[in-house]
Amino acid sequence: MTTTAPDGSPVEVYALLPALGEAEVVHDALPPGADVLDLGCGTGRVAHRLVELGHPVVGVDESAEMLAHLDGVEAVRARIGELRLGRRFGGVLLAAHLVNSPSDGGRHALLASAARHLGDDGRLVVQWHPPSWFDTAADGQGGAIGPVRTSLRDVRRDGDLLSATVDYRTADRTWSHPFTARRLSEDDLDAALHAAGLVRDAWLTPDRTWFAARGQSSKSSSSRAR
Repeated sequence: MTTTAPDGSPVEVYALLPALGEAEVVHDALPPGADVLDLGCGTGRVAHRLVELGHPVVGVDESAEMLAHLDGVEAVRARIGELRLGRRFGGVLLAAHLVNSPSDGGRHALLASAARHLGDDGRLVVQWHPPSWFDTAADGQGGAIGPVRTSLRDVRRDGDLLSATVDYRTADRTWSHPFTARRLSEDDLDAALHAAGLVRDAWLTPDRTWFAARGQSSKSSSSRAR
């Protein structure tokens, strides 16, 4: 029997997936030892590596089954948009392309939650699908992630929305996860950040799939990268 998170993510798959350098991207963007709030942490694939790199981590997820896999990470079960911990962090992580939510309201809730938990000199680190991904996504795309092979199918476009199903396969099991993502231009992205009181300040990877942002009142926020 497959256990799924509220968004349809198969928990068993996420427990198998290895880290792919995401934690190093976050680590390089933050001061050494900065505390990190991992929003949508899943089974801790990135959070566990951040702990190894010296960061205290609080992991937030809506799925109790995902959180049960955390080890050495403070677990908080909550919807990201409703989170109010009364604490601020040196780093906030919003990975897994969550910012490409098909809902503008949902995206604002995610970014507003990140902003209210960000310290005065803190930095938000975000993974997104850049516009080029929406141009090239096609049936059959995928590859190996540790012991899991992935492939896309039923890719369809409706304006700025892209819907598809990602299949995950191991030697003896298959899982499927349908999803919908919204294409955002860089201007759209900056407008969404601004509405939440944030400003983009750097691209973190050459392919522009990771970027950092700060609060608009931060001393460093004027260094936004184009």
